Amino acid sequence: MAVRDAGIDPVELVILPPSRDLGDGFTVRRALPQPQRRIVGPFVFFDQFGPLVFQGEQALDVRPHPHIGLATISYLFEGEILHRDSLGSVEAIRPGEVNWMTAGRGIVHSERSPETARHGGAALSGLQLWVALPAAHEETAPTFVHHGADALPSAEAEGVTVRVMVGAMEGMESPVATLSPMIYAEIVLAAGARYRLPAEQIERAFYLIDGAVTVDGASFGPSELVILKPHAEIVLVADAPTRLVMVGGEPFPEPRMIYWNFVSSREERIEQAKADWKEGRFDAVPDEHEFIPLPPDPAPPVRYP
Repeated sequence: MAVRDAGIDPVELVILPPSRDLGDGFTVRRALPQPQRRIVGPFVFFDQFGPLVFQGEQALDVRPHPHIGLATISYLFEGEILHRDSLGSVEAIRPGEVNWMTAGRGIVHSERSPETARHGGAALSGLQLWVALPAAHEETAPTFVHHGADALPSAEAEGVTVRVMVGAMEGMESPVATLSPMIYAEIVLAAGARYRLPAEQIERAFYLIDGAVTVDGASFGPSELVILKPHAEIVLVADAPTRLVMVGGEPFPEPRMIYWNFVSSREERIEQAKADWKEGRFDAVPDEHEFIPLPPDPAPPVRYP
């Protein structure tokens, strides 16, 4: 992982995430967490996968694994992923749609390529983000909700298209129900278009999917997470056709612990989840017989921030 100084006052930090191989040639860029910055608002995890094209029998096969204390947000630009979970949910996600899974006190899920994308030539590109839950809701009942592309509000003007996946922005409000205030939006700019990022959130960042933008004379390109100073006013100028996402929200009053797929405000809760997964006490995903074992790493949970 690398960071760089943007050299302009509104920017606090620029993270250039490295590629991580998750096996079978499937790689991601993990922008959060990083040693220099572990959390932005409630967002504790930020993965970009693709763009890629599967070859031969290659496919996405993330075996069943557990979560506690967080919600996952999946959003695709290209391709399709089939979600299954221990609640019995079975849902395909396609470009422009949102899968929101609240783990709460515990859920198990898998993420795989559907049968129609297992014969070579299938493309895949998207993001998966995690948000920590407020301490008072960490043990809420697990849920899974899917929102189609037509349900997510968007608006277009002067070469800028804004789509609100989560939260409220520019007078638009997503139907995705959350347990704390936050914003997650996709912004597409035509070459030469300008856009002022809303500054209401205390903590904000934008991530370039493709294209390039200039802010106060500083240039930013693909796969850079640009973390902004609180309430900083900035105007993005697109140097080329550009797609980016913005995330933000209020910081929590207490720190969070994270270990593997578990997030909690209490370290002892993480230890309980580790023991529960190791001993098979989580509910299973129906019709799934594989699972990802608990990592052997004895390192303690990481404290955020």
